[in-house]
Amino acid sequence: MNRRADIDRAKGLAISLVVFGHIVARQDPAHVLWYPALRRAVYGFHMPFFFYLSGLVTWLAGHAGTPPAGWPGLIRARARRLLIPFAVMAFAITAGKLAAARFIHVDNPPQGLLGGLADTIWHPLASPAYSLWYLAVLFLLSVATPLLLAACRGRLWPVICIFAAFQFIPLPWHLYLAETGRYALFFGAGLAAGALGDRWTGWIDRWRWPLIAAFVTGFAFVALDGNVLPFNLRLVTLGLTAMPALHALVRFPCLSSARTLATLGRYSLMIYLFNTIFIGLAKGLLLLATGWNGTHFLPFAAVLMSAGLLGPVVLKRAVLRSVPVLDRMTE
Repeated sequence: MNRRADIDRAKGLAISLVVFGHIVARQDPAHVLWYPALRRAVYGFHMPFFFYLSGLVTWLAGHAGTPPAGWPGLIRARARRLLIPFAVMAFAITAGKLAAARFIHVDNPPQGLLGGLADTIWHPLASPAYSLWYLAVLFLLSVATPLLLAACRGRLWPVICIFAAFQFIPLPWHLYLAETGRYALFFGAGLAAGALGDRWTGWIDRWRWPLIAAFVTGFAFVALDGNVLPFNLRLVTLGLTAMPALHALVRFPCLSSARTLATLGRYSLMIYLFNTIFIGLAKGLLLLATGWNGTHFLPFAAVLMSAGLLGPVVLKRAVLRSVPVLDRMTE
């Protein structure tokens, strides 16, 4: 599959939103009202948008239609791409938190190395590396899709209906099954967008402004008074609204040469894997010098955003590029 600039820009926007959501891991800063409101709205659509893009890429890359003879190879390839980075980073984050907790503030520290790693697999909500959950869920969805598509005789719409049905089935949190069910619908929407091809991109380009207006209205509602809606309902309504709107936004002519978003998109996996480490280090060091409550939080947040976005890019370019196995793992 040839790289598409609009997908790179969309991934750059999506990973920026992920980092924004990660700058506060647990306890909110005191006397800061704007960040919790914006984060509540961002959490209503940023991961649905990411899974939409993942489904779109899965279709365009041809993985969804892999025939049965190719399933073992696909599973191995997806495991190398997703599960190996998941395992390596889970170990690094857990061990790193144990070491750093002796000297600086650490969010969600593990009780021990083995216990932390066990939680990462079996009790994800207690995991010290919960931020890696997207990789596990994407692996499950990407290997399930060709199996389901074959079972449905190559028809995509029954697969999307199955994914949508998971929204109504209570699944256990173990092995990331609950998160898989929660986000399968959006991955399916990305598959559908890929199958529609130019018809989809033509439609979102024609209806760009109404789509963006609908999304902005929903975003404002959730930010201002979003707690009146259950999280899953927020996720479905705002998530489905965001997918065409944000994809249309990054295809807008004035953003067609937005190198910053495209660059972040190309480094999205690297940023996803390492952003919480750089944010945590920056936060721990800053908290040694000053607090982050009230008016201190805005510059604090700017530093954490910069650390989460730029730190992984610098690490990739300066260090990992010279280590082939790590370079391939984070490409």
